Amino acid sequence: MGKTIAKQLPLKLRTGRKTDVRAQFAALCWRVKNDKVQVCLITSRTRKRWIIPKGWPMDKQTPAEAAATEAFEEAGVSGDPINFCLGVYSYHKPQKVGNAPIITMIYPLHVTHVHSKWPEKKQRRRKWMSPAKAAKKLSEPELRRIVAAFKPHKIGR
Repeated sequence: MGKTIAKQLPLKLRTGRKTDVRAQFAALCWRVKNDKVQVCLITSRTRKRWIIPKGWPMDKQTPAEAAATEAFEEAGVSGDPINFCLGVYSYHKPQKVGNAPIITMIYPLHVTHVHSKWPEKKQRRRKWMSPAKAAKKLSEPELRRIVAAFKPHKIGR
């Protein structure tokens, strides 16, 4: 008997001071090409580091849906978001005064369409690669580990 993934409800997060720990939702965008799993990385807007699409919670959207919205806006991909958190990583987002601690939950997005035009196309690069190669390009150790271990056939098991 296979496992059933419970339907994720939209989250309503309390807003606080800019120095409080904040939550983001990220999309690990993947596809299969020539029988090999590929993941999509994008560059950050300012430092041009390789990252995955991520953003803040959105009203009336589940975490996976919010991650999928960010994937379209930042990477120009769309598909089927999966309500299963692959893992969590943390980082510090530079602010005008100090750094804000961010906890980021990662949701898989099975990409079914790669767009030629998208909102942040002129601000970022998009690149497809194997999970192992992608992991080596990422800065955050927890994110590297999650991407390197990603196996779409094991989602939710």
